[in-house]
Amino acid sequence: MTESNIIVIGGGAAGLIACAFAARHCRQVILVEKNKILGKKLRITGKGRCNITNAAEIDEFFKNIPTNPKFLYSALYSFTNDDIIDLLKRLGVETKTERGGRIFPVSDNAGDVADALSGFALKKNVKLIHDEAAGLLKSNGRVDGVILKNGRKLYGKVILAAGGTSYPLTGSDGSGFRIAAEAGHTITQLKPSLIPVITSEKWACALAGLSLKNVVLSVYKAGEGGTSKKKKCIFSELGEMLFTHYGVSGPLVLSASAHMRGDLEYVMTIDLKPGLSIEKLNARILRDFEDELNKDVLNGLDKLLPKALIPIVLKLSGIDERKKIHSITKEERMRLSEVIKGLTLTPIGFRPISEAIVTSGGVCVNEINPSTMESKLLKGLYFAGEIIDVDAYTGGFNLQIAWSTGYLAGMNASGAF
Repeated sequence: MTESNIIVIGGGAAGLIACAFAARHCRQVILVEKNKILGKKLRITGKGRCNITNAAEIDEFFKNIPTNPKFLYSALYSFTNDDIIDLLKRLGVETKTERGGRIFPVSDNAGDVADALSGFALKKNVKLIHDEAAGLLKSNGRVDGVILKNGRKLYGKVILAAGGTSYPLTGSDGSGFRIAAEAGHTITQLKPSLIPVITSEKWACALAGLSLKNVVLSVYKAGEGGTSKKKKCIFSELGEMLFTHYGVSGPLVLSASAHMRGDLEYVMTIDLKPGLSIEKLNARILRDFEDELNKDVLNGLDKLLPKALIPIVLKLSGIDERKKIHSITKEERMRLSEVIKGLTLTPIGFRPISEAIVTSGGVCVNEINPSTMESKLLKGLYFAGEIIDVDAYTGGFNLQIAWSTGYLAGMNASGAF
């Protein structure tokens, strides 16, 4: 066995960074990746644009990490958002900052990020093997290497960066959890995070394909017994969302889902006109109606709402869509305003974990040294990325976790620290 060898399992975001920085201080690094293309999941993140990180101060990152944020203190301060931006710039990838501090490549092409980091990782002393890790080689409380699916044995320290269970076709099929569990590690409950939401309302499904922009989505913890009586607001944000054949999706919904833990006793509301108070909205409707007095109310809201949404809003307001505008009462107009300001949805489930952007749950952080990413159970075994029981909200925070933990694992496995 060659002590200086390092084997990185997984050629995703965390694995590429781990590989690159380990190779600076190690005689040979072997990158094991089952896919023919490196960074396959990275190439589809952010709708193919790659939300690299966030421009927030590092202190703010911890507020956006609901699961085990303190564990990431050393990692996030060792390799920061500025560090990944500077690295990509040196590799020829310029970045830009958008709403909410989200950082993207100027090209809006995630492939540019994946290609740059793949080239950065594949140094002269890095060997790429397209195969699948079947398990770990162990002796006397330490890891000696990896056995591949084809039976071949590789010797050295191991960095396990095999991803979670989301998007299994990209390689994140949960195999890393099995390897870690067989090595004696505890795997906490695996749940979807940043996931589309299934709703009970049939009208929401009937609107499949309709996108809403500049709306506010709020999520409330429901009243006793899951009643529709709203209780504590746990999420409220301005942005975009999408109706689907099962319920709702889009950036706002994915962000909201990360706050919806445990049971599903929640209520979601959509403010379709967040820039108007209910009084100003009522006045706006009245003005629009003044020019359309002899029309059916169904045809008098085109300036205010998407056409597909109008009959739904009228029905929820208790107004006959064929009623003439001049016959609409003040009370009906007020009900209409209330629905527009608070379109209510009832979540009843999430889409399968395979559709989640990230996996919540993973290798228990109590079994990992947060300063080195090394296993506390087996010497020579390190973890990086989504396989660890940490996850964050949308906005680039999850990829930053991958970069930071990958860096810390790579540097410590190589003996640089």
